[in-house]
Amino acid sequence: MKAINTSTFNFPRVITDEFLYVDKTAVIAKLVRPKQGEYFLSRPRRFGKSLLVSTLKAVFQGRRELFKGLAIDRMDYEWKAYPVIHLDFANCNIITADELEGFLQGELDNLSLTHKISLRGPSLPFRFENLINDLAAKVEAEAKAAAEAKGEKADSRPGQVVVLVDEYDKPILGNVTNTEHRDAILRVLKGFYSCVKKCEGRIRFAFIAGVSKFSHVSLFSDLNNLTDITLNADYADLLGFTEAEIRANFADRIPLAAEANGCPPEELMRRLLKWYDGYRFSTAETHVCNPVSVSKFFSEGYEFRNYWIDTGTPSFLLKLGVERNYDYEAALEEYYDEDIFSAYELDSLDLTGLLWQTGYLTVKDVRQDEFGVRYRLDFPDMEVHKTFMANILRHYANMRKGRATILVEDFCKAIMANDLNGFMTQFQAFLAGIDYELKLPYEKYYQTIFFVVFRLLGTFIEAESRTNEGRIDAYIRTPTTVYVFEFKLNKTAQTAIDQIVDRRYVEKFMGGGLPIVCVGANFDSEKGRLDSWKQLAVNSQQLAIMAARR
Repeated sequence: MKAINTSTFNFPRVITDEFLYVDKTAVIAKLVRPKQGEYFLSRPRRFGKSLLVSTLKAVFQGRRELFKGLAIDRMDYEWKAYPVIHLDFANCNIITADELEGFLQGELDNLSLTHKISLRGPSLPFRFENLINDLAAKVEAEAKAAAEAKGEKADSRPGQVVVLVDEYDKPILGNVTNTEHRDAILRVLKGFYSCVKKCEGRIRFAFIAGVSKFSHVSLFSDLNNLTDITLNADYADLLGFTEAEIRANFADRIPLAAEANGCPPEELMRRLLKWYDGYRFSTAETHVCNPVSVSKFFSEGYEFRNYWIDTGTPSFLLKLGVERNYDYEAALEEYYDEDIFSAYELDSLDLTGLLWQTGYLTVKDVRQDEFGVRYRLDFPDMEVHKTFMANILRHYANMRKGRATILVEDFCKAIMANDLNGFMTQFQAFLAGIDYELKLPYEKYYQTIFFVVFRLLGTFIEAESRTNEGRIDAYIRTPTTVYVFEFKLNKTAQTAIDQIVDRRYVEKFMGGGLPIVCVGANFDSEKGRLDSWKQLAVNSQQLAIMAARR
């Protein structure tokens, strides 16, 4: 049983130290086979980008011995060695443009020592450009000299290098809300990355990886040489683990995990996929699990926990949601065109697009017709769904960390015991405990709170909410009862009950064989509390009679 690595993303070390490696080289072969290619890939943080870049580096260094037994070793690939210029921004924790320039100069200094090339030029962009050209010229001269020494004809092809950039956008993301330094950082990167286009003829292969795709970085604005494979179906499983890969690579651990969780292996897989599966990066049906979460699950005691998202939720995303009165519910119901995945303007950040690029939303449904392709986004799995919703609730209600999840668990316990009054009383106390200054002065605040609570309930039991023209209807289905809710703002609980009856919200539950309870409630925005609620048990006959009377 091979050890599982969750801390190093160095491919040679993974192989030589005999860590478990989920073989992605068949997909990698598609990428590296063409004689020339320059690519960009966006994936969420901690999704395997650094390991992929390290694997590409080993491929282009011609280190075939590392790939023995892997798919690419059995494929038709020319194992020619190239000089690799590898820029890694993963640890670039800078605040100012001057610090960034110092970091970049350090990277170029290291590359010049590695490749024995002297840096020349008055600025960073020139030094980077000259490094690429001089290194390629050196390769060409060495190949020519070697051919002449053997009395052979020199290769007529120009010398080329490989450029790999990992986490290209880390300096931007680290300062996305700091406009003073961010714009200066952007100018430095714009000039630096422009060299990739200028040196196109000297580059055999370029691969740029990051979390987000920002405009006004030369890679995406004034240049058009990069092929964006972020949504390319051929590379939908380039990162992340498919169900088949989990079954094949963790086969020896699945029975152990099942035993630890007191369930059969197939039930264990069902739970595992519910927790960590659901990322989709194309119109194809291919979906993958978060590799970090799966690896940590199998290596850290077989416990279902929030491994990936607990490494940090960007606070600026939550802050933007509150500042912009972001409608999470509408965002998860809307269908978007491909512009939602395009490069973003830093001065007008699209929150839905950022949530997609940072991994908190993924493609859940695709519609294709004569008008084009439309995408619906949602949370990829229970890990992200549960924890991100809890963070939203915590942010809106100014709760301490962990309190939101406990609160929803208490809601769940009450409703599962058919204690509706207990459920509503807890909800009333929860709203009353929120600082009045935090509450938005219109209905959207209450809609957001209600939507988030029901979404969180949905991670424990069957619960769902829908917004219709500014009004909320929702349901909770327990093993014994269906509760259909309508919440009103500054009206009455009876008005809410009447709407449930008039609009026949309960009809879709009539054939389920469970008792149905209508729940009407009213928020008083002036007092900032849930001031009343009523319940009404109904069956289909009663519903018809009540509707006829109204």
